[in-house]
Amino acid sequence: MDRTNEHSITYDGSHDMIDSSRSGSGHDMNDNNSTHDGGQCMNSSCCIRDEREELTLKPVAYIKSDFHEKFGIPRQSGLASELTATVVFTPEFRSPEAVRGLSEYSYLWLIWGFHANFPRKNGKTWSPTVRPPRLGGNTRVGVFATRSPNRPNPIGLSSVRIRSVDASAGRILVSGADLLDGTPIYDLKPYVPYADSHPDAAGGFTDRIEYKKLSVEFPPELLNRVRPERQKGLIQVLEQDPRDAYEKKPEHVYGMIFGGQDIRFTVRGSCLTVVDVADRGNHRVKRRPAAHREK
Repeated sequence: MDRTNEHSITYDGSHDMIDSSRSGSGHDMNDNNSTHDGGQCMNSSCCIRDEREELTLKPVAYIKSDFHEKFGIPRQSGLASELTATVVFTPEFRSPEAVRGLSEYSYLWLIWGFHANFPRKNGKTWSPTVRPPRLGGNTRVGVFATRSPNRPNPIGLSSVRIRSVDASAGRILVSGADLLDGTPIYDLKPYVPYADSHPDAAGGFTDRIEYKKLSVEFPPELLNRVRPERQKGLIQVLEQDPRDAYEKKPEHVYGMIFGGQDIRFTVRGSCLTVVDVADRGNHRVKRRPAAHREK
């Protein structure tokens, strides 16, 4: 997982923000020393001027997962709770001191990059509206009201469970990750229940759409071809219906790569049936990439 190439994301935007350090200190925004003239603050200590800024993010780690292509990756973290992955720190940030105390938490926020995004036909990498699979792939909503990967800044956020922390090796075993193998991790933050949990929160259109899982028929002779530690996670992935929301054919044999194997399946109604498990390279399945992670 050590990488010689360096992923980076550049942020280019504008700010016009009150200096919060002066809040409540008797500083009056209407004071003559801080008068705004044509939208520009005349007091440099009051506001950050409207300037262009750039922020380069360097990966602190990469994810090692069983997904080597987008098709089949759960569209949200935590949906496949038995799905395991490993956060592997880069040599520069592989310090036992940096993760001291992390094992005392149960969950972890991963801030990462959609490094496998490709420009659309018009050359742009994002659109103001998207068609979430949760709405059947035909209804458009604003990109900022979804978790679509096609965003102005390709940043992802996932909540994963901490299984173990190997501080000396610079590795964290997690479960519930929804990340492509090799995804750059830009930061990690512990999940704190008192601030991060909102049980009474409204969920937008996701509250109006019933979340349904598929039933999975996995013949024992095929399931035994999958390594035991991957079986439960794979079944949970299949329950989420990996198919593209825009094209679902009841007679079609779909295939996805998971843990170096081709998992072939069909879906009829609410039942998914696995029809073959083959080592990758011996059998190839022609597939279309899914609308990865659009909420």
